Amino acid sequence: MQPPQPIAHSSFACPSRLAVVTLVILVGLVFIPIQATAAPLINWPATLHFGEVSVGQTETQLVTLTNNAQQSITITGIGVANSEFSVVPMTMPIILGAGQSIDVGVNFAPTATGWVGGNISFVASPASNNIVVQAMGMGVSSAALTASPASMSFGAVGTGASVTTAVAVTNTRSWEVKISALQAQGGAFSVSGPVMPLIIPGGQTVTLNVTFTPQSSGLTYGSVSLVGSGLVIPFTGTGTSTTVGQLTVNPGTLNFGSVVVGSTGTTSATLSASGGSVTISSAGSSSAQFGLPGASFPLTIPAGQSVSINVAFTPQNSGTASGTLSFTSNAANSTATASLAGTGAMPTVSLSWSPTDEATGYNVYRCVSASCSYTKINSSLDPDVTFTDSSVASGQTYSYVATSVTSSGQESGYSSPVVVAVP
Repeated sequence: MQPPQPIAHSSFACPSRLAVVTLVILVGLVFIPIQATAAPLINWPATLHFGEVSVGQTETQLVTLTNNAQQSITITGIGVANSEFSVVPMTMPIILGAGQSIDVGVNFAPTATGWVGGNISFVASPASNNIVVQAMGMGVSSAALTASPASMSFGAVGTGASVTTAVAVTNTRSWEVKISALQAQGGAFSVSGPVMPLIIPGGQTVTLNVTFTPQSSGLTYGSVSLVGSGLVIPFTGTGTSTTVGQLTVNPGTLNFGSVVVGSTGTTSATLSASGGSVTISSAGSSSAQFGLPGASFPLTIPAGQSVSINVAFTPQNSGTASGTLSFTSNAANSTATASLAGTGAMPTVSLSWSPTDEATGYNVYRCVSASCSYTKINSSLDPDVTFTDSSVASGQTYSYVATSVTSSGQESGYSSPVVVAVP
């Protein structure tokens, strides 16, 4: 018999006399508060909406307190009504001169699922300036939508200049999520992206572009709420009177997919300078399995320009690998980063051959080189005309042959050999 042939391959009435008396009292009530509140301590925003935050995670938003009085106001303490919320530690007392402002960071760290509300109380002197800010959020076991990065810090940007950074929004569910609108807060920030309303299928990702354009010096903040999803992405940025460059890495996450152990997968990233030129002094990876082949530093990127760099993934073993790529520079954000992900896969060799008429099954033989003694590698008779060898090693060269076996157990001679070099 012939051997198989290989194939490559969501009032009351009152008398008029009493009315006159009441009118006089009301006039007095209107007049006195005007004197008492001519210059209060004010806050923005009035309410903090944290949206959905996964249990065990923390989201931070800012409250800006501004002294709108003609004299100093002293903040003597800050109280928090719910332990799910906390305030970034600050040294007390805080004295705000006329017209001065201060930013207070408020954290939401849910410990259980469900809606949570609480008050942040600012105790001031004079006491008429005490302020209560309501905070609310939803603890979830896992958020349907996640953002990468979860919050955005633009660092220092020259007033009048603009910096745009992309944020990836991913639907972690197997079902679709609908976003009815984007609600942005903070006049220095704008958000653009897909046309709303938008449906994100399960497992899919969309990109939003956030632009920071400071109109005055100092720290400012904002956020965008993805209406209908519960996701809130906070922003911060500092306006400066001098031109300071900003370095961005796009995309913010590099996923190499599956790469055979011992071989190298390569993709590219774009480094961009805005608001001023940027000089990158060095770059590094948190994992030896990821690198920057051919990159040379220092590297200067003129304002408004971009350069492309190659990023490589060389898995050393099978399984998921991750890391962080960091670029150190003289930019406002002195360190710009990108997330890295990939999966190391063991090499395999896939074989196929032509069927023979009398065969009820086939055997596959292998040896390590083009001329050697063949050893059978299938544990039982293979009824198909295909076979996958998952026991190969990178860097080796193998020779394969196949035989056909009849119902009576008669085995043919070897087929023509097929030589495979495993990368």
